[in-house]
Amino acid sequence: MSTLPFPQLTNYWSGSFVGVNAVIVLNLLGALLLGIVVGYERAYWGRAAGIRTYGLVCMASAALTVIVGYPAYWYGGGHLASGSADPTRVIQGIVTGIGFLGAGVIMRDGLNISGLTTAASIWTSSVIGVLVGLGFYVAAIMLTLTVAVSMFLLSRLEEWLPSRPAIGVILRFAQGFTPEEPVLQRVALERGYDILSSSLSISYRDGQPEWHFTAIALRKHRGASLSQLAIELSRFDGVVSFSMEPEHM
Repeated sequence: MSTLPFPQLTNYWSGSFVGVNAVIVLNLLGALLLGIVVGYERAYWGRAAGIRTYGLVCMASAALTVIVGYPAYWYGGGHLASGSADPTRVIQGIVTGIGFLGAGVIMRDGLNISGLTTAASIWTSSVIGVLVGLGFYVAAIMLTLTVAVSMFLLSRLEEWLPSRPAIGVILRFAQGFTPEEPVLQRVALERGYDILSSSLSISYRDGQPEWHFTAIALRKHRGASLSQLAIELSRFDGVVSFSMEPEHM
């Protein structure tokens, strides 16, 4: 088994090699800090992916990108590192890998989808790391600040802008009871909601009809609250059980 000659081992501790390592370390520390800034917003709102996830994603993306810029120093500057490296291929691999990570935080329950913002921000964190690795430090800092400010402020903007909140409803009726869609539509309209006919699905369990549908408020803050709807549904003839939850469509 061949071993590395002593002169090649000393290359790892030469002045130029140590200098390159110092540059790489500074890039990694900077990327870690920027990732933490982006991840703080998710941690603030109690999301599963917090500052550790974002910091690691950003730092790892920067590490993979920055080392491509120093192929002459790979393996201590040995002959195996001869030639040039293509950073675009590394970036493509990063984007693909982060795509799988982002898919893991997206959860779907019926029409309700959660985790999209977290997945998008994780992907953005990897882009910040790539920018740091390529040496676009000002662009990376500006993107970090833009993302952090946007994630804090856009949620308030969404509350201010006109919207029509949606509620996912599941109704289970008693055996032998025949619900009618026009009646449900009328009852929903009286309480400030419109039932999407395209969302209606009907199933039978143990002889009991079960209706799944989405109700959209006619105007923001005008529809009855979930607690009010729950009280009224509990008094409806023919309704055995029900469940309701806000939906993000």
